[in-house]
Amino acid sequence: MENNTVNTEILNDLIQINNDRVRGYEKAIDELAAEESDLKSLFLQMIRQSNQHKAILTQEVQVLGATVETGTTTSGKIYRTWMDVKAVFTGHDRKTILNNCEFGEDAAQNAYKMALETGGLSANLRSIIADQKADLRSSHDQIKALRDHVAF
Repeated sequence: MENNTVNTEILNDLIQINNDRVRGYEKAIDELAAEESDLKSLFLQMIRQSNQHKAILTQEVQVLGATVETGTTTSGKIYRTWMDVKAVFTGHDRKTILNNCEFGEDAAQNAYKMALETGGLSANLRSIIADQKADLRSSHDQIKALRDHVAF
């Protein structure tokens, strides 16, 4: 029973992280200028990616017979508020938006890393989480490369 509790908590934390990621990219889309359609397409792809991850994680929570979290993390809400405040001072330029997105991607990577380091995680869930972390790493690297390209 203890492992089911640990597994459920980890899965729900990752569901919330993916919810944060979706909300963050929705916010980033709202901040984009009309000529930034390439970023809008990329951010919509990131939203789809998180929704796919959430669907898999949700299914695993249901298999464990637990309740699925539907909200976002407190830190995610605080981060989105911070993005609002920062935008007042720095604007909604491409580099700022990409910096904010990379910050969010770093947070997701950290959450997945911490999940994988948790004892009591079943082998099946460890595999799912590792696969999702690798998928998100690719997205992180894509955002970082775009951000670095704008920086120069």
